Amino acid sequence: MPKKFIQKYLPHADAIKKHKNLQFLGDKLHQSDLWHLNRHSVSLAFAVGLFCAWIPTPGQMAIAATAALYFRANLPISVVLVWLTNPITMPPLFYFAYRVGLVFLDYPPPAADFVFSLEGILNGVGDIGGIFLYGCFVCAVISAVLGYLGIQLFWRYHVAKQWLERLVKRRIKKT
Repeated sequence: MPKKFIQKYLPHADAIKKHKNLQFLGDKLHQSDLWHLNRHSVSLAFAVGLFCAWIPTPGQMAIAATAALYFRANLPISVVLVWLTNPITMPPLFYFAYRVGLVFLDYPPPAADFVFSLEGILNGVGDIGGIFLYGCFVCAVISAVLGYLGIQLFWRYHVAKQWLERLVKRRIKKT
């Protein structure tokens, strides 16, 4: 079931191999490991995709594709998961990352007298940049680990459930 469910929603391999933004990978896109749907490759793809989604830079898809090549994770899933941070979700997620950075670095919250203006933002960039990047890193690591372990557990649960259902069907047929 997880394999069939995932295949239903993934784009076809040929469409991804011909995508103009991934042509820099060349013939490496034709490695069969990148297109397998098994527990290991999908778990790694979730880890790669969720980690790269927290990278606050353009080109997240290219970074995820390169990491999928390196770790031999499922390429389409790795690239698709990067879109968790899109123009709509990016502001709240990155604000959350900033708050996580504050907590992990034990910094006080920003001053309440902050005035939202171009000058206020430019003056504060140096102060919040490191905190924000650290928060993004912490969120990326936690997301990657939880994504990997979550898919591993889900896949094992689903396979065990299918085995149990088959066993029950066989016992019903015997009686």
